[in-house]
Amino acid sequence: QVQLVESGGGLVQPGGSLRLSCAASGSIFSVYAMGWYRQAPGKQRELVAGITSGGGTKYADSVKGRFTISRDNAKNTVYLQMNSLKPEDTAVYYCNARGPRIDMDYWGKGTLVTVSS
Repeated sequence: QVQLVESGGGLVQPGGSLRLSCAASGSIFSVYAMGWYRQAPGKQRELVAGITSGGGTKYADSVKGRFTISRDNAKNTVYLQMNSLKPEDTAVYYCNARGPRIDMDYWGKGTLVTVSS
């Protein structure tokens, strides 16, 4: 079992920055691939960024060059640095942990990011 707790969301003006954190507990963090997803009102949840246990990363086209995902295995934490935020980035952001077995798939409760002037 893995418990995930997101933090760092809030209200920010367009062009601003936020850093989201996701603290994991309950299992061996380093074996998990971690991801940040988001869900805007009326839309499906979508992958924003992912990072493998080996540190490989991938990003949605809409955030490439603006967002950076990273992980600190010593702190059992994954981060999402979000720069140049746009109103369309407004959503609830969820942290996901995916282990080597199909049943090892965990979600946090989400943190709200609102980009508005």
